[in-house]
Amino acid sequence: METVTETAGEELVADRQPLYRLEGVDRYFRVGSAEVRAVDNVDLELYPGELVAIEGPSGSGKSTMLQLLGALDRPTRGSVVFDGRDLSKLGETELTSIRARDIGFVFQAFNLIPTLTASENVELAMVPVGGSKAERRERAATLLAQVGLSERARHLPSLLSGGEQQRVAIARAMANRPRVILADEPTGNLDSRSAGEIGAILRSLAADQGVTVIVVTHSEAVAAWAARRLAMRDGQLTG
Repeated sequence: METVTETAGEELVADRQPLYRLEGVDRYFRVGSAEVRAVDNVDLELYPGELVAIEGPSGSGKSTMLQLLGALDRPTRGSVVFDGRDLSKLGETELTSIRARDIGFVFQAFNLIPTLTASENVELAMVPVGGSKAERRERAATLLAQVGLSERARHLPSLLSGGEQQRVAIARAMANRPRVILADEPTGNLDSRSAGEIGAILRSLAADQGVTVIVVTHSEAVAAWAARRLAMRDGQLTG
């Protein structure tokens, strides 16, 4: 099992309880007669408030790893334990609740609904967990202010730059006060300046709000955001 070590600007976390614990995790897919090992015998612990980069080339298994962490997929073998619960043993209703309340997702393609304004995209994420329309609108306004988009709240995605759309996506991911943000190539469609802005926001979520932020990327510049970097090759964590 990997040991968490102290890094610059962070305290030692080895004596804290991990938010995630992965033990002997495999995820195999059958492609014709061949068996593809997307994730191969992974042991890993992830802690509250960490910003972790999982880096590797396309096909290395990092996106499959993110799906396992996000309760979107189940391991073929082994256990993915989140906050003391083995996700592979939970029913779909429980997994849906965890995804809605505890985990926020940020995607390379933003995945905003084009017919809704920035505010409405954020508000929509709150509908499954209840609350009044006024509460949802107020929360969306607060989050958009945090990512510097108060003046763009009523704009449709088509009127926003790529960097602004990704900031809306981060606000949406934070809508239900999740404990985890999972970001899949969050700067893949952005210029370097916009990418830097996204990096600053994600670092702040971890450092200031205690959110566990896990970024998968093939970019050295993006991986450099993280105090803890893990390399993935052929389904295995190599560092």
